[in-house]
Amino acid sequence: MDVNYDVCIVGAGPGGALLGYLLAKNGINVIVLERIENMDKEFRGEHLNHLGENVLKKYHLFDQVKQLGVLPMEGIEYWQNGRILRTVSPAPDERHVGIHVPQKHLLSVLLKESLQFSAYRLLTGTRATELMLSDGKVKGVKAKRKNGEEIMIHSSIVIGSDGRHSTIRKLAKIPFEKIEHDYDLLWAKFPAPQNWQPVIRQGLVNDHQLALFTQTNSYIQVGWNIDKGAFAEIRKQPVETYTEKLIQAFPDLQQSVLKYIQSWQDFILLNVQSCRCQTWVKDGLVLMGDAAHTMSPTGAFGLNSALIDAETLYPTIVKALAANDTSAACLNEFERYRRTDIESLQLEQQKMEASYREQFVSA
Repeated sequence: MDVNYDVCIVGAGPGGALLGYLLAKNGINVIVLERIENMDKEFRGEHLNHLGENVLKKYHLFDQVKQLGVLPMEGIEYWQNGRILRTVSPAPDERHVGIHVPQKHLLSVLLKESLQFSAYRLLTGTRATELMLSDGKVKGVKAKRKNGEEIMIHSSIVIGSDGRHSTIRKLAKIPFEKIEHDYDLLWAKFPAPQNWQPVIRQGLVNDHQLALFTQTNSYIQVGWNIDKGAFAEIRKQPVETYTEKLIQAFPDLQQSVLKYIQSWQDFILLNVQSCRCQTWVKDGLVLMGDAAHTMSPTGAFGLNSALIDAETLYPTIVKALAANDTSAACLNEFERYRRTDIESLQLEQQKMEASYREQFVSA
């Protein structure tokens, strides 16, 4: 099957989904490909900061997401030896220190709002397999659906918003530099005890960060930093070796931890890495979000950066299509606007990681 669109977006995460909505709302014919068939799945990295919140409010999307369920954080607590060492409250002109937004709620709103436009099409269960080129310029993608159907998608611009392991980045042969981090991350999730307050708790165990993120529907997500590449050895130990330390750090979690974390299978390992691409653009192609600049989990910048990418890239695409100029020189306007901010955030993440232990030194 052959189809024609102005823009083909590969990856329907928050950034790609918001970009698709903004383009379709402007009357630009856009098709969005997503390899996952069922978007109702578990995600991590679901915290909005004020910048991400403001993007959604600007386009009158936040209230709809809020109706599905969000949870503002009332503060950040630093715990030591089972007690609160200090608390960070919202600034005087702010109402929270972040908002937990289930990604399935955010995507549900973005995709539902997009589908009302005739210029928009979403194909789930579909993966890009090849870039189509003409005179060295990207002119679309070849894709395959889960049922085996092959599709030729001709488009003026292809957007790679397909995450940290981007297929589009690989197909475009865009070099990238890995930014080293000295830790990996173990995730776990379980119901919160009764009367649990909507806060972010930070702890220090064996000189490593241990964070608790309160979530909607009365859940807690645990993020536990471990030495890079150490999980294979760690999991040879009884899981109680770690759950005991979690309980020592946060004694009020004892009942929940003992009930819901009973083996290493209750943890999910995230291989922490970030990256910096040599360029984000080629003729007819743009990378955005984690495909262009993978962020580490520190500071929860990833989701927010993707939303800001979409808002920034949108007018660049409109301008390029209006001028019939989809060259890298034209599309590079997006990278010029965003690259400095992104590299500053990545540097800030590294500084936050290096200085984390200092947060637990009493004045």
